[in-house]
Amino acid sequence: MKPDEIGLDDRVGASESTVSRELDGEMVLLNLDTGIYFGLDGTGTRIWNLLAAGRTLRGVIDTLIDDYDVDAATLERDLRQLVERLSAKGLVTPIRADRT
Repeated sequence: MKPDEIGLDDRVGASESTVSRELDGEMVLLNLDTGIYFGLDGTGTRIWNLLAAGRTLRGVIDTLIDDYDVDAATLERDLRQLVERLSAKGLVTPIRADRT
């Protein structure tokens, strides 16, 4: 999944083979099928928790704009890059918004 392939009204969920654990304010993700793991810092952990709560990408951006001193365009770019990296490692799958 490339960053521009997922819309802002789409969600991203953990793949069926992904487990996560928060340790000391940081998140560790593990793909049980491949053994690939990925660590997230505090900001990444905040994003993961918002995604896990079912927020759309737009919802994540709206929440983080209030939490951090960052402009929306930079935040969107960084969020899309993170989602692409997680997807490439098989840790997340897109949940498309109904586009009817």
